[in-house]
Amino acid sequence: MPDRTALLKETLERRVLLLDGAMGTMIQSRRLQEADYRGEIFADHPHDLKGDNDVLVLTRPDVILDIHREYLEAGADIIETNTFNATAVSQRDYGLEAMAYELNRSGAALARRAADGFSTAERPRFVAGSLGPTNRTASLSPDVLDPATRNITFAELSAAYAEAARGLIDGGVDILLVETVFDTLNAKAAIFAVLSLFAERGLALPIFISGTISDASGRTLTGQTVEAFWNSIRHAEPLAVGFNCALGARDLRPHVEEMARLADTYVLAYPNAGLPNQFGRYDQTPEEMAELVADFARSGLVNIVGGCCGTTPEHIRAIGEQVAGLSPRRPPKLPRMTRLAGLEPLNIGPGTLFVNIGERTNVAGSRRFARLIREARYEDAVEIAREQVENGAQMIDVNMDEAMLDSQAAMVTFLNTLVGEPNVAKVPVMIDSSRWEVIEAGLQCLQGKPVVNSLSLKEGEEPFLERASLARRYGAAVVVMAFDEQGQADTLERRLEICRRAYRLLTEKMRFPPEDIIFDPNVFAIATGIPEHNNYAVDFIEATRRIKQTLPYAKVSGGVSNLSFSFRGNDTVREAMHSVFLYHAIRAGLDMGIVNAAQLAVYEDIDPELRERVEDVVLNRRPDATERLLEIAARYADRAREQSAQLEWREQPASERITYALVHGIDEYIEEDVEEARRTLGDPVRVIEGPLMDGMNLVGDLFGSGKMFLPQVVKSARVMKKAVAYLVPFIEAARSSGGRPVVKGRIVLATVKGDVHDIGKNIVGVVLRCNGYEVEDLGVMVPASRIVERAKQADIVGLSGLITPSLDEMCHVAAEFEREGLHIPLLIGGATTSRVHTAVKIAPCYSAPTVHVPDASRAVPVVADLLDEDRAERLLAEIRSEYEELRRRHEQRHEAEQLIPLEEARRNPYRIDWQVYEPPRPRRLGISQFPEYDLKEVEPYVDWTPFLQVWEIKGKYPEVMDDSTRGEEARRLVQEGRTWLERICGEGLLQGAAVVGLFPANAAGDDVELYTDEKRSGLLTTLHFLRQQTRKRPGRPNRCLADFVLPRENGRVDYVGLFVVTAGYGLEKLVAELEAVHDDYHAIMVKALADRLVEALAERMHQRVREELWGYAAGEGLSGGDLIREKYRGIRPAPGYPACPDHSEKAVLFQALEAEKRIGVHLTENFAMIPPASVCGMYFAHPEAHYFGVGRIGRDQLEDYARRRGEPVRILERWLASILVD
Repeated sequence: MPDRTALLKETLERRVLLLDGAMGTMIQSRRLQEADYRGEIFADHPHDLKGDNDVLVLTRPDVILDIHREYLEAGADIIETNTFNATAVSQRDYGLEAMAYELNRSGAALARRAADGFSTAERPRFVAGSLGPTNRTASLSPDVLDPATRNITFAELSAAYAEAARGLIDGGVDILLVETVFDTLNAKAAIFAVLSLFAERGLALPIFISGTISDASGRTLTGQTVEAFWNSIRHAEPLAVGFNCALGARDLRPHVEEMARLADTYVLAYPNAGLPNQFGRYDQTPEEMAELVADFARSGLVNIVGGCCGTTPEHIRAIGEQVAGLSPRRPPKLPRMTRLAGLEPLNIGPGTLFVNIGERTNVAGSRRFARLIREARYEDAVEIAREQVENGAQMIDVNMDEAMLDSQAAMVTFLNTLVGEPNVAKVPVMIDSSRWEVIEAGLQCLQGKPVVNSLSLKEGEEPFLERASLARRYGAAVVVMAFDEQGQADTLERRLEICRRAYRLLTEKMRFPPEDIIFDPNVFAIATGIPEHNNYAVDFIEATRRIKQTLPYAKVSGGVSNLSFSFRGNDTVREAMHSVFLYHAIRAGLDMGIVNAAQLAVYEDIDPELRERVEDVVLNRRPDATERLLEIAARYADRAREQSAQLEWREQPASERITYALVHGIDEYIEEDVEEARRTLGDPVRVIEGPLMDGMNLVGDLFGSGKMFLPQVVKSARVMKKAVAYLVPFIEAARSSGGRPVVKGRIVLATVKGDVHDIGKNIVGVVLRCNGYEVEDLGVMVPASRIVERAKQADIVGLSGLITPSLDEMCHVAAEFEREGLHIPLLIGGATTSRVHTAVKIAPCYSAPTVHVPDASRAVPVVADLLDEDRAERLLAEIRSEYEELRRRHEQRHEAEQLIPLEEARRNPYRIDWQVYEPPRPRRLGISQFPEYDLKEVEPYVDWTPFLQVWEIKGKYPEVMDDSTRGEEARRLVQEGRTWLERICGEGLLQGAAVVGLFPANAAGDDVELYTDEKRSGLLTTLHFLRQQTRKRPGRPNRCLADFVLPRENGRVDYVGLFVVTAGYGLEKLVAELEAVHDDYHAIMVKALADRLVEALAERMHQRVREELWGYAAGEGLSGGDLIREKYRGIRPAPGYPACPDHSEKAVLFQALEAEKRIGVHLTENFAMIPPASVCGMYFAHPEAHYFGVGRIGRDQLEDYARRRGEPVRILERWLASILVD
């Protein structure tokens, strides 16, 4: 059979492909009788066969062939075999399980015959072998009284799928389609069977996987979210993934949109013809369905479309007509992350917080758990897992290794019970055993993506690779122990040697994804009194650091409690040891650890004396460390906390103390004060409506009158948040009789998809809450479907974004609001937004009010006016008039701003006399990386002006410090910022990193080519730039960044630099810790400081490039102020800024610098950088290089740019929409 995979991929690149429609609907229309199903072959079969549609490939092949041909005539590019229920499992209902292979082989042969009859060189047709879900589910119990029971096993399913797949391949299919997946464990059994068959036969066919979302919850029948489903099946490396069945196109759209965002492969969608009527029939007409499905393609969501239940050749023909000529979706390049799943996803990558792995579901580590398992009280044992998750475990480790236990049976029973508890099953499972058969049994129970704990080289390479291959086939990540044929590694050198060897074997011999390798370099007990043990923790920490530096994308884990075995019985000391160890190990790169999440001391809260002595032990700082810790250990068995002294204002009544605390931002006593007020007033709701709202109203009045500044308001909100959090349980308990607090309105806020910036949005949320509004903050990178869903319960929605692609995403959200028929006011805010863009681009997409809000101080009056019927009418009339005027001026300005043809602009470049210029040769060519940059070094380079602007303190630093109105607050803010900066840098709360590349280069038209060497023997990459295209006065050039680089035709080589820097490592953790204690003020503070630190790091790196790495300005000696004022030679423009307005050009920089591999910074789909507080750009060294704005461009330049980039015009049109003149 010829392999047609390359032809299929080529066709998918060119156009949207058409899948056929429902086979069952078409068979039903033939009104076949029992005799048709029996035919001559099964005339004497003892079971009724009517309804077994799959058997018709043997008894009425003419009917099936006709249906295939009808779909092909309607334009289908891909037809499915009539084998949806042709597995032995499903055929058992008809007594035909022995015919499974022949049903699949014959079904494939029929479809192959039909497709070949229509296939041409210009229009090839393909056959997809259908592997349906069967009528059994491996994840759910059929017995409500016994959650561990199953009516089928993974092994039985896998065997049935293998037999079916064998028949399909022998019959000549081009594709294997695992479809209508309602239980991901069933799909994983199919994947396991197919991958095993491929390995057995030495071949590989494309795999398509299509799930089924059961209802509007956005989950499969067995409870997985879209992202968890994708994480669980992506090990199959499907050529296409998507959804079918259960829903019509309208309801399926948000889930297809979500998959299009997540999947780095092609996306397919074949919904039902609407929803069934009361008679079980589908009423959606071909035209109605085609319009909805075509919108998937117009929105760039899909590569393959078709129909499921209720669809006919007429539906497929109508869809084909609508999608003809539409461009297919381009799969995004996604960052490499460890992507795990339970019912919900767990993604681990750069910037991710430390992952706590619950340790109490281990028979060797928890006497209570072991007792429950021995007594077969599995549901009670699951409660221990629930406690771990509730206390913060993001994954749970399950171990059943005990000599007196049937470990394999216990593992299966426990996991089968656990997956029936959604609050526990939402997190991934780490299957922990020293016996492979126990691990494999566990893998066959879990629909998500679990972790195998563990593999090692102790039995040699062959069994190690064999088990790793099986783990991969089951779709699991693996923990690899630092253990080989010589034994367990207990020195730094042995740990590194084993981990490097394992990494090389896995990644080079079997293409195991490095992001799914988790090393455990062995946590051993310290402070044992044996000197050889003293350096164990230090060696683990250093091994972690080296692994993260030298083994790209690999993760590191460890069993933390092993460390403190010598202090069993003294929980205070043990918790302190764990906390100190984690503090240093996480800074070195530790990603996760097996630990009791409920018993971790906060590093800062540990008694300083105890912390110092524990630190001496953990870091092996002195030879008597163990003795010194033993000296004081007994004192910490039971310590009472000291009470803080009361201050004078504490003598006032509770209501006045609450007001004082709110105005002054003091949260230390707020819980006891609101408790006193609750008892006095008798109702928690009255506390909120009374003293708390009185205090916040006073804060609002002071802020509105300019007597309080924004930072103080944010502190007030922190106190309010903490008070409300305390009262919520009382409100919930009394809800039936006590009512709920009255709020002025419900506001939903979101940073749009692809953008991770949220400082401004958070401030707006704080200010609105201070003024009595209920605010739901959806966070960052929020897809349109999620915003639409939550908007239906809101009075107003606010959209935020910083990067320019977010402007286009806001237009998309507005269009989705319009498409859904919403009429909710939409607020637009963020650094790149403007009244003009809102008026010209966003407002026309949405017929309801769309209002630009320039800063937090304007949010409250705008919201108040919009929610007041009389004032809203006046405000909207003013806005309509203003926006019409803005659109008119915009139109006039563009008419006056005459564009010239691109070729004419190119004839008027910025001219440099290249004959007198000798490009300075960099001292260090190539890539230089700085994975741990000390941020103390960049403190002097911090620019405080933008920091103050975050808090709406306008003015230039340092002059604003002397301003009569704002000076006092500016001075206080800068002082507090400096204090935090000292703490951030001194304690290493944030970590910096940088990667810089200096490369031989030449201009080639409007592009700049970067070469692998100075002989220009190889092209490394190409930077693509845009040229100013507006007509200039005589003597003024049409600039392009390429003008500042020596042209290729000159014959000599020039040089260009690239860089990516970050100060964002640790930021997410630090912000989460502050928000967890309702400290929004300092959360915003550290985000603003992180942004200043990364800009300072960019400034410092540019200085080092000029003085050291490139060396063309070795003696420049500029002050920090001079650097901020850019009094140096050269420029560092960045993608997304005026001289290079295309954000997507960042991808070129990241690829050339290997930024993700070298320092862990990666890009979102909209080219925002993760972690936040990251910056990238280019270095140009020519003395005449200067900044400028490209301005408006014409379609001729867009098309030329798309040709140079090798990308579709429609993709680049999106990124350049804000500057494009049609």
